[in-house]
Amino acid sequence: MEKTLVVNAGSSSLKWKLFEMPSEKVLASGTVERINAPASLFKMKYNGKKFEKTQDNLTQNQAAQMVFEELQNLDIIKDLSEITAVAHRVVAGGQIFKHAVEITPDVLQQIKDLSDFAPLHNPMEAKGIETMAETLPNVKQYAVFDSQFFTDLPEKNAIYSLPYKLTKKYQIRRYGEHGISHTYLTKRAAELLNKPQSDVNLVTMHLGSGASLAAVKNGKAFDTSMGFTPLNGVTMGTRSGDIDPALVPFLMKELKLDDPNQVLDIFNQKSGLLGIAEFSSDMRDIKAQEDTNEQAKLAIDIFVNRVVKYASSFLTELHRADALVFAGGIAENNAWLRKQIINELSIFNIKLDDKLNEAAQEGLISSPDSAIKVFLIPTDEELMMVRQVAEIHN
Repeated sequence: MEKTLVVNAGSSSLKWKLFEMPSEKVLASGTVERINAPASLFKMKYNGKKFEKTQDNLTQNQAAQMVFEELQNLDIIKDLSEITAVAHRVVAGGQIFKHAVEITPDVLQQIKDLSDFAPLHNPMEAKGIETMAETLPNVKQYAVFDSQFFTDLPEKNAIYSLPYKLTKKYQIRRYGEHGISHTYLTKRAAELLNKPQSDVNLVTMHLGSGASLAAVKNGKAFDTSMGFTPLNGVTMGTRSGDIDPALVPFLMKELKLDDPNQVLDIFNQKSGLLGIAEFSSDMRDIKAQEDTNEQAKLAIDIFVNRVVKYASSFLTELHRADALVFAGGIAENNAWLRKQIINELSIFNIKLDDKLNEAAQEGLISSPDSAIKVFLIPTDEELMMVRQVAEIHN
């Protein structure tokens, strides 16, 4: 049987799954959390068993190498030659990549060239591709692009109010990210609603260290919280989300900086939950101090506030919504957060069923009298990726 390794590298985590194909059976899966931070945590699941190991400040490359080592150490595969394809999640494909592609030297260079659209991700993903190519030199590698779900956004939502000539000349638009997740959530929500995908209107909320919301109209992307880069939108783990661009020259002047990229580094790496709370970007750490640390409480309040602003605006522009969908690490693992967000959306007469919400199982978590259904759907980006790769792998 052929095996496909799916690699999903986020801004602070590495998720992976090893699939047996064409059955789509998951042989093993794992995550590395808190990359480049103290107590990086390597976790693996296989054959009903769990394996964990902690190591400080694991880099993305070290995490990838650990995956290969443990797959063999735990006898999940005998030899790396069993892996016949590697699928990589790539955040920014711009207007160049609208579907999954085999990675060639030219494609790899284009991924690097698109780094301006995703400065926290594309360089890291390109490096991961190179690492995999060194370890598995004879294995075909593929890129699946997060931005492809949003390539057909209506122009009224896709472009900014800039001079139109600049918009066209430099391809300035909302590219959106987490598109693989939003694609999966849309398909799965349609199944749970027992409706054709082309008939569903949704607000999908991928809330993790990176976070984005999407408005889905008639089964297709209609709007998104992220923009030209993944910096835009709601408050995230280390990213500021929406910010006044006039702060760039202001902070350059006040901090005596010469390069605007130094300010962008603040916005991307030192802001968001980390910037407000000042001690962690991890919602688990922040929640633990909510009652004793005012900045921790403020970080949570701002996170909820920004999600509510986008969710409510998307509900309004859709005119009709079948469901709201919670997904992503923060949303999937925190019933209290889901409740707090839905409470803030009370004007839409959306109501949770507390027992279903606390049970945290995939499916409906709203009450029967809720005007709009609410679903909890653990996202499965890796399944979407392996299916796209299977269509072109030979």
